[in-house]
Amino acid sequence: MDDTIKWFTVIVLVSLPTVMYGGFSLLQLGTRGKLTAFQTTFFRAGHAHAGVLLVLSLAALDVLDRTDLGDGAVWTVCLLLTLGVIAQSGGMFLHMAIGRPGKWSAGNWVTTAGAGCLAVALLTLAYGVATT
Repeated sequence: MDDTIKWFTVIVLVSLPTVMYGGFSLLQLGTRGKLTAFQTTFFRAGHAHAGVLLVLSLAALDVLDRTDLGDGAVWTVCLLLTLGVIAQSGGMFLHMAIGRPGKWSAGNWVTTAGAGCLAVALLTLAYGVATT
């Protein structure tokens, strides 16, 4: 396994327990009535996206290791996956903290930027698969 891919895989695997803890935190805060309905919605969305996107990243890293992409492209895909997961899910948490129902916030912009990062990473990976 390529060293870059190996270390990003380790980062993803270490990150997954933090998402598990997030589920525990959501349960605790929800049962204690500490969150509004708006906050609960975006906490759930951020939490769910983080978990799913980390698992997607594991699959993408496995596929990436089988391509003939150069070191620069491998680094680009790894960094964009990382930034994308953090921004896509983190933006939802940011919106939970500073947003208002029915209003656009900085969290929405961060989530949108994360989606863009993930799209570029996956399209680059698709190119790598198609040309290998």
